[in-house]
Amino acid sequence: MSGSRKIELAEALALGPEWRHLCFVMLYAPDPGMLFGRIPLRYAVLMQMRFDGRLGFPGGFVDSKHSTLEDGLNRELLAKLGEAVSAFSVGRTDYRSSRAGDTSHVVGHFYAKKLTLEQLQAVEAGAPKAKDHGLEVLGLVRVPLYTLRDGVGGLPAFLENSFIGAAREELLEALHNLGLVEAGSVLSFKDVNAGNFLRTHRT
Repeated sequence: MSGSRKIELAEALALGPEWRHLCFVMLYAPDPGMLFGRIPLRYAVLMQMRFDGRLGFPGGFVDSKHSTLEDGLNRELLAKLGEAVSAFSVGRTDYRSSRAGDTSHVVGHFYAKKLTLEQLQAVEAGAPKAKDHGLEVLGLVRVPLYTLRDGVGGLPAFLENSFIGAAREELLEALHNLGLVEAGSVLSFKDVNAGNFLRTHRT
């Protein structure tokens, strides 16, 4: 979320009733595929094109008074991505971080869920049949986790897109902390926030 600060989950859950809770998840899976037969894909990481033309993660607002955050998130995923999400569920162990808005009473909760490649492909295939497809969700995209020899194509070019809230920062943190990109493939998180990218091995 733009204009937000990180807070602990316990602090977020203790916020007053005027606060709204937004949950979203990065779905990812190991991918042994090769681009052009020589560039390892490493992982398939899903994001979505939103109704406002920005990239973000699937999810939505949940009612934390009547269910857990995760129950609400799983219901939102069903609406956003379709029946294929019934093959798995996002739980508390998938939780990554929370951010509270500085000027709005919205607190966002970010999750990352590891799937099998078959589960992820089923989500991609079934998403066009989801209730919110073509409305709130305009399509799913995979994040390229490589950088081409020109130093621009791939992840650096992808990061130049418009992202909703803190989705770009959360993506980069997750890629780094979960080891989804090669060590040294991006600069420190401070440099990443400043828009600087580094690939020590050009593909």
